[in-house]
Amino acid sequence: MHAVSPLIHLVDDDDAVRAALSLLIGTVGLRVAPWADPLQFLERFDRDAVGAVVLDVRMPGMSGLAVLEQLRREGADQPVILLTAHGTVDMCRRAFKGGAAEFLEKPVDDEHLLDAVQAAVRSHVRSRQRDAAGREAHERYALLSPREREVLALVVAGLSSKEIARALALSPRTVETHRLHLSAKLQVQTLAQLIRGYASLVDADGAA
Repeated sequence: MHAVSPLIHLVDDDDAVRAALSLLIGTVGLRVAPWADPLQFLERFDRDAVGAVVLDVRMPGMSGLAVLEQLRREGADQPVILLTAHGTVDMCRRAFKGGAAEFLEKPVDDEHLLDAVQAAVRSHVRSRQRDAAGREAHERYALLSPREREVLALVVAGLSSKEIARALALSPRTVETHRLHLSAKLQVQTLAQLIRGYASLVDADGAA
């Protein structure tokens, strides 16, 4: 089964522009969902899909900047590229302040647009991968017993097994057993992986 390619939502009320840009974006193997109506887009937009959104700034009913702000209020994480034929410094500033990934002026250069779209997709894929890794780390951390969490916190703090044994009034052998259980439950093979993957969770757990 082939992996589904990322989906680019293209929102522009100009039929000719929408058709041309859909064709252009499709040349690099990306799927395109064209929308003429920004309100309809907001109603039907799949927030779970991996990809990006390309928005025209000037549209009847709702501007691209307003759509961007609505997406961010609703927690959509897809990168947004704004296009405009009448850009101003204030508009550009508002776009980036609102979380836009890129702000391009029409007539947009084909290569510049493709570069921006592909960069946005790569960024979104990495972001989703980080989020998935974070969720997995939380799920694995939840499997630890209170004593295993104590041992993990001291491992992350840089203590040796002997030092941990003294701090927790345990035998070094018992500490080593806990460390083996940690590695198995957290699915890590090295100390570096353990610290890199779980230091923030240990800190958060300690703060709580």
